[in-house]
Amino acid sequence: MHQPNKLAGDQTQLSVSVVTFKPDIVLLQRTLASLHRAIIYLRAQRGRALSVSVVLVDNGNGCISDAWESAFKRDAIECKVITGHGNVGYGRGHNLALECSTSDYHLILNPDVEMSENALAQALDFFDQHHDIALIAPHVLDEYGVTQYLCRCFPNLLDLFVRGFLRGKAQDLFASRLVRYELRDLVDTADQNLNAFISPQIISGCYMLFRMNVLKKLGGFDQRYFLYFEDYDLSLRASAIAGIAYVPAVRVIHFGGGASKKGWRHICMFTVSACRFFNRFGWRLI
Repeated sequence: MHQPNKLAGDQTQLSVSVVTFKPDIVLLQRTLASLHRAIIYLRAQRGRALSVSVVLVDNGNGCISDAWESAFKRDAIECKVITGHGNVGYGRGHNLALECSTSDYHLILNPDVEMSENALAQALDFFDQHHDIALIAPHVLDEYGVTQYLCRCFPNLLDLFVRGFLRGKAQDLFASRLVRYELRDLVDTADQNLNAFISPQIISGCYMLFRMNVLKKLGGFDQRYFLYFEDYDLSLRASAIAGIAYVPAVRVIHFGGGASKKGWRHICMFTVSACRFFNRFGWRLI
């Protein structure tokens, strides 16, 4: 799907949404500070031909300080908070931001992601060069500098169990399955050349940069997923109508953890969402 060519002098419009629910305030501050730096870097590159807006969706009803807004507004970055709606879930929260966004590109960003200064610039440059791509995923490191393999092929139940719930030697027994499921060989090969990219079926929702026309055509996230698998669902629907690219030149740090590390409530939500996902796209056991 091709993006229409802009006329000389037209602004590129970028919007960003961050959904929070009782977040780690220190991590949220790091996320917003890195977003601010990346926007300033992008603006220095593109000058007046860039317009940026940031929407913070507070699913926790008023637990977010408004201090972050001052830094953005000081640099003429449009920003707003959507709150008071209760905990409507991750996907629906982002959809609230999409309802008030009319940009060319939209970044779906987790509140526990710290992006490199040039992450937005690299991503938009990639879009400029690849008009058939509508969704970009970055190279993701954890807080210790270890690669998080967040690209995926279509999952089966055994892959999900091994990836989400086994640890240490037990997980090592299924190492070859994880290599396949997480596309590790393809990702590692792409990482050796920052100008390279691969086209996965599924990417993580921690950083999803879309062409807005495609995201709007998809209707955003499927709101039937409260938490987990909404990114798998959106990735597969996006790949059916446009290109997806893992772009190693776009780099972020992700501090998040899996459902199994967050207690039984999250395990139950993970299970419910997995059933909804497989009911829609087809069940695979092994």
